[in-house]
Amino acid sequence: MKFREKLKSDKFLITAELFPPKGVEISSFLRRADCLYGLDAVNVTDNQRASMRVSSLAMSRILIERAIEPILQLTTRDRNRISLQSELLGANVLGIENVLLLSGDHPSIGEYSSAKAVYDLDTLQLIKTARLLETGMDLAGKKLQGSPKFCVGAVVNPSVRSVDLQALMLEKKVKAGTEFFQTQAIFDVQTYKNFFDKVKYLKVKILPGMILIKSPKFLQFLQSMSGISIPDEIKDRINSASDPLAEGIKICSETIKKLRSFADGVHIMAIGTEEHIPEMIRDSL
Repeated sequence: MKFREKLKSDKFLITAELFPPKGVEISSFLRRADCLYGLDAVNVTDNQRASMRVSSLAMSRILIERAIEPILQLTTRDRNRISLQSELLGANVLGIENVLLLSGDHPSIGEYSSAKAVYDLDTLQLIKTARLLETGMDLAGKKLQGSPKFCVGAVVNPSVRSVDLQALMLEKKVKAGTEFFQTQAIFDVQTYKNFFDKVKYLKVKILPGMILIKSPKFLQFLQSMSGISIPDEIKDRINSASDPLAEGIKICSETIKKLRSFADGVHIMAIGTEEHIPEMIRDSL
């Protein structure tokens, strides 16, 4: 069953995320990918944190060749409307249907701080563009030689203070044709449930994001990121643990178990430690 069909079922969906290599040596990427075989789908990030890496398109195709269904992440940061349409069509030609459309981190936070951000289209416009291409037309009003088919996803952040604004944006994206959402990292299940209860009338699948906290140093890094709120209890557990990684895995398993009682699924971001994802899923049952 393909990911799009699973979205229509009652299955608790589990997706994860891989970042492409910074160079053409892909053996580490392949090892990490193989740990995720059997998940419902796997995201391939698009120059995340404004850091240059191999294209998401190339690595998504490689996942298909390993019988892993990819979700291509595509940002508006680096491309104008010509390139965005070209990338979407190219993805479909390569057999990639699942796309997660987002704005992307601003270059100022990455290693290319002087790079020019494009943002020719915003995320909502890009969602509408994907749906327009499906009708056989492009943004210039020209007819396509064959129409693509997409399963369109987008992101939402339920942890920010302006929950009503996030709910409004989610509704607009649903009306534009979004079929599923993945959220920024959540660490407080009750906060997410409050958001979920507010928007469940839209009847769209939402997969709350979850990051594996590997160490006190990584915890400190997460705390510096905007839009992420970590409860004191979790901070204390990581900082006082004799084995912070094992404690982080345990926290993830506990979180997934809580989410199983009401959520549509979970999106796991292990950030280089994907080999621990099967364990945290197993322990959440």
